[in-house]
Amino acid sequence: MSDIDTSPRTKVVLKTEPPRLYKVILLNDDYTPREFVTKVLMTVFRMSDAQAYRVMMTAHQLGACVVAAFTKDVAETKATEATDMGRSKGYPLMFSTEPEN
Repeated sequence: MSDIDTSPRTKVVLKTEPPRLYKVILLNDDYTPREFVTKVLMTVFRMSDAQAYRVMMTAHQLGACVVAAFTKDVAETKATEATDMGRSKGYPLMFSTEPEN
């Protein structure tokens, strides 16, 4: 009987948190054509024409608009890709990221 372990076993339960999300924000400028901004939103963020237009107009009227929220790596990649599309055409189009609250 000395070979039997009678001490209680502790069960370890690991809790995983969902990854923190980051917002991709479109910043308004007075030089990038609206049609180009809509095209970028449709290409990089896979928005419909109507959805991209609404986001572009919100940024135009308010100065900035949250486009979407992603994990940090995805948000930074999409913001960089969208900004680079504007820069490649000579526009000051700018997207930024910030942590979601």
